[in-house]
Amino acid sequence: MRKIYGLVSALVLSISIGCSSEKKIEKNKMQEDNHKKTVVYQVFTRLFGNTNATNKPWGTIEENGVGKFNDFTDKALKEIKDLGVTHIWYTGVPHHDVIHDYTKYGISNDDPDVVKGRAGSPYAVKDYYNVNPDLAVNVENRLEEFEALINRSHKANLKVIIDIVPNHVARNYQSVTNPKGTKDFGADDDTLVAYHVNNNFYYVPNTPFEVPDFLNGYKPLGGENHPLSDDKFDENPAKWTGNGARSPKPSFYDWYETVKVNYGISPEGKKDFDELPKGFENEDYKKHFEFWKDKIVPNSWIKFRDIALYWLKKGVDGFRYDMAEMVPVEFWSYLNSNIKMKNPNAFLLAEVYNPKEYRNYIKKGKMDYLYDKVELYDTIKHVMQGHGLTDNIPSIQEGLKDIEHHMLHFLENHDEQRIASPEFAGDANKAKPAMVVSATISTAPTMVYFGQELGEDGSEDAGFGSPSRTSIFDYVGVPAFQRWVNDKKFDGGQSTKEELKLRDFYKRLLNFTISSDALMGEYADIHQYNRQKTLNYNQKVLSFARWSENEKLIVISNFDAIGNHRFVLEIPAEVIKKMKIKDGNYMMLDQLYQQKSFKLTVRDNIGLLTVQLAPLESYILKLQ
Repeated sequence: MRKIYGLVSALVLSISIGCSSEKKIEKNKMQEDNHKKTVVYQVFTRLFGNTNATNKPWGTIEENGVGKFNDFTDKALKEIKDLGVTHIWYTGVPHHDVIHDYTKYGISNDDPDVVKGRAGSPYAVKDYYNVNPDLAVNVENRLEEFEALINRSHKANLKVIIDIVPNHVARNYQSVTNPKGTKDFGADDDTLVAYHVNNNFYYVPNTPFEVPDFLNGYKPLGGENHPLSDDKFDENPAKWTGNGARSPKPSFYDWYETVKVNYGISPEGKKDFDELPKGFENEDYKKHFEFWKDKIVPNSWIKFRDIALYWLKKGVDGFRYDMAEMVPVEFWSYLNSNIKMKNPNAFLLAEVYNPKEYRNYIKKGKMDYLYDKVELYDTIKHVMQGHGLTDNIPSIQEGLKDIEHHMLHFLENHDEQRIASPEFAGDANKAKPAMVVSATISTAPTMVYFGQELGEDGSEDAGFGSPSRTSIFDYVGVPAFQRWVNDKKFDGGQSTKEELKLRDFYKRLLNFTISSDALMGEYADIHQYNRQKTLNYNQKVLSFARWSENEKLIVISNFDAIGNHRFVLEIPAEVIKKMKIKDGNYMMLDQLYQQKSFKLTVRDNIGLLTVQLAPLESYILKLQ
């Protein structure tokens, strides 16, 4: 079929005028590539296979244990795949600062005064050309062990995503495995000036760095004696801190463990690089690649391009970009077009929190997906907590309808509180209606954080930071997840009935989403219509329609944790006509549990559906 498609494509191109036909073919190819939903499973790599349940605050790797690449066995990966997952994001893979002695492997020790936690922040990368030594059984072969994991993941039919953190690197960045001809960040910097377009960092000339004053009783490593924990770190001249702080002595609340990367923007805000021509946001990645080919770009751009292409060559299928909006959008045009020229199907996900910039990063920056955090996530979190209204959700979809496919949905990730924590919802079951809505309301990818499907509550006091979020800074076990891991049998043998019931819900939902045609088709809000017309339909319920030529769905969710809701849902004539449903009586079967069916009556193009919802219950009803 691909050979035939290629011949047809060649014929079409040969008779077309200009580039309009090429764009049409490109759009058709994108639609073919994206004909089913994507589900990303984010896993904090060092925590996944750790079966040690000690959980001593500030515990060492020997005391609290650590997971390894090899813990992702064929069995483990099959269970993840069977959950309904298409992509796995291995968080914390690039070699970042850790407080453990690996000097016999040629790795320098890291200073607790500029490391958060004992296991270190995965976003303070020390060496982009190797992986975290904690994750290897044989440290000398750590890169080979990760390459083997990439291969196992592909064998399980999972695409692999890793982090790239473009805005900042560890204060002591030092690669021990640079490819031939590659120099470290800052190696050629002119440190006598605050800024030069080809410096990798910004400097405070002639001024040494000072460790911040630690506040609120904080002490590195919990106060443990350590030869490098002396309130000193040798950096002269001082570099700007990762969040842009320019003082040689950053605040405790700054990202003091990192340094800001310079992308050719002067301290006054002047861009020392070419900007994209007006209207170029409408051009494809190939045109963006051609635009940059003959341009001189800042050295930091080239360094990160080479890093991304290095990992693509290793078999990585995509990247999650940390704090992408702290880096100029022109760089993303340059980087992502280079990536897409090597792998047109690469999965590119960006952490962006400013809705006003969404379209710039998608269209100019050539991002595939952005976090839908400040609109859908924040809104749905408030609904789950009981003080938000479902009335606010349809307007979000309306406002994003031109870019809805690009807005990745999630309810948990490593930065956010666990749903089951008291600080969030206090009950993992409150995720059920929210997950149904999040996973089915648009064509966008869905992301699940490991342990979310088991109701992990993030209550452990690991050391740095506070409970409610599973620690990314320390060696710790994840109790609910460990029960499912069951001494690396990965079968839920120690899980509670409630945990297994919750996981079954996620498995049913996610597998439905990746097989549904309608969820990559059309959407219509029916919530606002029913809020005005339907008795007993209130702000704790949400409903909408999804359909394709072959599949018609009505999705209804009850966010009320204590109340039943019974009403006659009305589907307006406009939606019935769009769904191409004729007058008559139909059965609609719930797709989550395949147990309940409902009668849909359509008269004069108006659909009526009597529904009764138990607390936190949802239905994905399919027209039979």
